[in-house]
Amino acid sequence: MRLDELALSRDDAPWLGAVLAAGLLTVTVYLATNPSPAYGAGLYLRIADAIAANGYAPPARIGGYTADGVPLAYPPLQFYVLAVLLDLGADPVALARFLPSVGVLGALVPVYLFARDHADSRLAGAAAGVAVALNPQLLQWHISAGGVVRAFAFCYALTAIYAGYHVFRGGSRRATLAGALAFGLTLLTHPTYSLFVVVTYLLLWGVRDRSLAGFGRGTAVGVGGAVVASPWLLWVTTTHGVDVLTDAAGTHGGIGGGAATIGFSATLLPLAGAAYLLAARREYFLAAWAAAAELLFAQPRFAFTVGSVVGAVAAVDVSARIRALDGSVSLPSLGTVDRCAAAAALCLVVASVGGGAYLAHEMTLTSDPSSPEFIDGEDIEAMAWAETETPPDASFVVIGDAAEWLPALADRTILVGPWGVEWDGPEAYEAQLTAFETLSRCDSADCVEAELAAVGTAPDYVYLPKGAYTVRGHREVTFGTLERSFAQDGDWERAYENEGVVVFRATD
Repeated sequence: MRLDELALSRDDAPWLGAVLAAGLLTVTVYLATNPSPAYGAGLYLRIADAIAANGYAPPARIGGYTADGVPLAYPPLQFYVLAVLLDLGADPVALARFLPSVGVLGALVPVYLFARDHADSRLAGAAAGVAVALNPQLLQWHISAGGVVRAFAFCYALTAIYAGYHVFRGGSRRATLAGALAFGLTLLTHPTYSLFVVVTYLLLWGVRDRSLAGFGRGTAVGVGGAVVASPWLLWVTTTHGVDVLTDAAGTHGGIGGGAATIGFSATLLPLAGAAYLLAARREYFLAAWAAAAELLFAQPRFAFTVGSVVGAVAAVDVSARIRALDGSVSLPSLGTVDRCAAAAALCLVVASVGGGAYLAHEMTLTSDPSSPEFIDGEDIEAMAWAETETPPDASFVVIGDAAEWLPALADRTILVGPWGVEWDGPEAYEAQLTAFETLSRCDSADCVEAELAAVGTAPDYVYLPKGAYTVRGHREVTFGTLERSFAQDGDWERAYENEGVVVFRATD
């Protein structure tokens, strides 16, 4: 019996257990090396808080991000989850630090099952799962604070793709229903992951099926998912119009955005593995999937997800061709075991330990590229002061990425920042992004004031980091030049200071 005809069984336990152990190791390393959440989730938490404050009806706009606020056009599922947790008393910073790990671990199960069934090999499933669990690029976007949305979108999308494999392989009605539900959850969580599901389904049908019946089943999944997501789709199009969705699509690379960066990253490695499988096994689906992930998506995480499956299947194929791995070997306390299985288990352990050690090294670097923290304890203290000691209508300009958190933690408005502005269109988004990056690299009060005048904003307060901070996740260091410039400028007075932050108030 083929493995794709089986649900999870006792024989899967050690292989899936190895995958989840790698995932738990990753979570442990991340939490141990990041006392504050990596990246930002302030906007997401602000949306959740606004939903709860509005009696769980979605508000049309979210205040705090730019003077006019931003449209609420994000798919809302995870915001409702966050709203419930916040209503139950959960701390927002703790949620952003711990909750993504749940989605990360959950996503490993469909990865294992998809690779297992596609290659008819539990080893392939385990190898793919461990590769996903330990990939820094995937962790960067899923285990970090934004994983309160993205990690769950990843989990739902991979579940829909696993169901899709069975939709087109055997025409299972249960798989069709599961696929429709999982696709609906993906639509309700994140648009880019939804597109990833759609592209994968088209390839599964085009490469593995190509029948009218298969096309009908795939369509049933799509229609079913749209029905699940229809309350949100109806609300967002009637509230904001269809343009809000099309405008946002052009702000983060858009469809086909991967073509512009091809050859500039390690995402070409999956294409090499796909080329091997195409030559060795005539594996057309994985080759097409790897090419689509590389070309259609500007975000490398999709190419690395596909690459994990490609690499696992290629590794199993290569190992099957190595004569030295034929037969069995006698091991103390275990008796006689398959030589290939023993080698595979050893490789998984070595990969997990080595990968965990590398992650621990990378996440403790001064210039940590995969999990930079936008805020620390001093930022949290400064934002608590802003919430209690400044007028409710006070406006801020924040230098550095801590800006993303201020509306959520201080309940005050930032006048400059790109977060959420993509729903107002590419021009508005680019203007805010450019202004934010320019301001965050100013070294004098005159520079800040000139840029504020250029974008037509006049904040009540300017929030400055001391020492190291980040701009769009990249480390910057201030040596006090900007702070001294504001201190010497008669238009500003020092309003608050701690070891990591200084806030200046406009005097006129």
